[in-house]
Amino acid sequence: MAHPFIPVLVFFAVALAVPIGALVLARLWMNFFTPIKRGKEKNALYECGLEPIAESQTRFHSQYYLFGLLFLLFDVETVFLLPFAVTFLDLSVGAFVVAMLFLLLLAEGLLWAWSKGLLNWRGSQKSNFTIYGD
Repeated sequence: MAHPFIPVLVFFAVALAVPIGALVLARLWMNFFTPIKRGKEKNALYECGLEPIAESQTRFHSQYYLFGLLFLLFDVETVFLLPFAVTFLDLSVGAFVVAMLFLLLLAEGLLWAWSKGLLNWRGSQKSNFTIYGD
């Protein structure tokens, strides 16, 4: 009699073999069929055929990244609200409480970001959210 976890082990083996195999094939293809061409022109910056106007490594303030992460977080959470909005009139009391708890946590996260000054873009007010290196 076969062990009941053999399909799970096969699944994990295939799940590991497929991406690792793709990476190995990509490396082999790169080594054998794509020669590396080093040179001044090959390694130069490219901006639409014009001479570059800035350094290759531009530093951005970390607040831009935090704002982007907050946008993604709230954007994804609004997708989770769509099923509640579609079936709002047919929700049970428990589902309604869960939806309101989710909205409460969403509002709490927004208030936290606002209180830390992460949503302020203009003005001299410095955010009180410190990140190592800023």
